[in-house]
Amino acid sequence: MDKYRHEYKYIIDSGQRGILMMKASAMMSRDPNAGSSGSYLIRSLYFDDRSDTCFYQNESGTDPRAKFRIRIYNDDTDFIRLEKKIKRRGMTLKQSCTLTYEEAQSLVSGRIPEIRSDQPDGKRRLLWEMNALCLLPKTIVTYSRVPFIYSAGNVRITFDSGLTSSDETERFLTLDYRQRPVLPTGKSILEVKWDELLPAHIKCTMQLDTLQWNTFSKYYTCRLVGFGR
Repeated sequence: MDKYRHEYKYIIDSGQRGILMMKASAMMSRDPNAGSSGSYLIRSLYFDDRSDTCFYQNESGTDPRAKFRIRIYNDDTDFIRLEKKIKRRGMTLKQSCTLTYEEAQSLVSGRIPEIRSDQPDGKRRLLWEMNALCLLPKTIVTYSRVPFIYSAGNVRITFDSGLTSSDETERFLTLDYRQRPVLPTGKSILEVKWDELLPAHIKCTMQLDTLQWNTFSKYYTCRLVGFGR
């Protein structure tokens, strides 16, 4: 059963990042997917229609709204995910499936892969929705993530830095495209996600009440740079 999660975002400076990362590491576990370095690189290709409906829904705060993206971790093109992220009443839900390299290449080229009966139901549904919405690749979002996890409440805290955008969407799978920085120097994104309850000691230790909550969207911000606004 699909489950919505709370998701809070904050823009923090380098000083706050250093302090909060120390606090997170003292009470939470490193995400094992991050490996020995404790971080991983995320590359995402976001989709929208010809009218940029997702962009303008984000700008106006439409509720609910959804975005589609392809995501690659640590430049591993043997593992590619297609994701639909839905936002409703301040909570988020992610639906996803794996793609073959050939399927991902079709989407990068602006074509929907063949929808077949032997594909998992979730995959067929996502591809059908993309086809019905006439979605096209719009922008590449790249950043480095340091993740922490805490089992009680299924809490996940991440620090995202080095956010860049690129309009060279056709080069997404080559991993070689021109990138432009999006955030001011020293700024990064703190994301806090949990299920029903955020443990009080995490909220207190991370001093979340003293931070400025933000509706920050990586997709919207990276497109905004491209629009020159």
